[in-house]
Amino acid sequence: MYASLSLSLSLSLSLSRQMVLTWLLKNIAHHRPPSPPPFSLSILKEHNISLIESMLRIGFRNIINGFICRASLPQCFYNRELSTQTGRLKGKIALITGAASGIGKAAAAKFISNGAKVVIADIQHQLGQATANELGPNATFIPCDVTEESDVSDAVDFTVSKHKRLDVMYNNAGVPCYTPPSIVDLDLAIFDRVMGINVRGVLAGIKHASRVMIPSRTGSILCTASVTGMMGGLAQHTYSVSKSAVIGIVKSMAAELCQYGIRVNCISPFAVPTPFTLDEMSQIYPQIDAEQLVKMIHSFGVLGKATLEPGDVAHAAVYLASDDAKYVSGHNLVVDGGFTSFKRLELPKS
Repeated sequence: MYASLSLSLSLSLSLSRQMVLTWLLKNIAHHRPPSPPPFSLSILKEHNISLIESMLRIGFRNIINGFICRASLPQCFYNRELSTQTGRLKGKIALITGAASGIGKAAAAKFISNGAKVVIADIQHQLGQATANELGPNATFIPCDVTEESDVSDAVDFTVSKHKRLDVMYNNAGVPCYTPPSIVDLDLAIFDRVMGINVRGVLAGIKHASRVMIPSRTGSILCTASVTGMMGGLAQHTYSVSKSAVIGIVKSMAAELCQYGIRVNCISPFAVPTPFTLDEMSQIYPQIDAEQLVKMIHSFGVLGKATLEPGDVAHAAVYLASDDAKYVSGHNLVVDGGFTSFKRLELPKS
């Protein structure tokens, strides 16, 4: 029967929409599908899909009395406004701080492989330029010390001057901190230095990204936080406090910037074996080599044999930067293998 319907439809392409709809009602009314709630054909007009196209894509029997059974729509219909798995950031311009190595470098590589052009901003001049050269023509380097607001402002202005706009600002620059475990021994000078990078630097990035995004009424701002900002006892006080502040900043900034269509989110990863992390661990365990330190960091995880790498955090950043996350703002995306989801009670054995 459907072969004849298809032939009849092909002969009806020149008819008016009303004639085609009348023909459909006459020939296939008895094939009325069971309902989940229908919606009007007017949605097709909103998405620039013709009635004929919808019949070919959805199937004749699912268009009855001017309504479409929602369950019958192919997934591609709902994905029309979503990015594809490859090229999720096609055409976007991103500025990433702290991108010479570690999570920032991994994010820059993922952004570029997904179609973005990236400006790498980092205090490490030689390494930053080498990273940009390694990542190819869609990467550019600019020196930037995030504790200097003028450097952050210049990095944003450089990006806009070179690429005419800024779509994604990823405030990733940060430092770990090895300080004595007790609050009574806390060195407030070290505390101020870490807060200047991990917190003030993030605020500067959001401030100057917002300056250029607000007129465009669109944009995505990302920040790297940490699970140590969600739970006490996972790191030294200074680092934990700084990352907890980042999570709070994201909530506060999202509240203001949503009116301009600007999304603000952060990512809280578990322990990742980046160069900075390994440097910190080597101060605590100077007798252990880098390879063994990586194994130690991986052993802290709880998700079976899975391990957390910089690329996993980069994947999360690609999602939040892309249009797939177009309605996600003020969110802390935790990438920890479930570590912060539970705490087991060590009950005595019977």
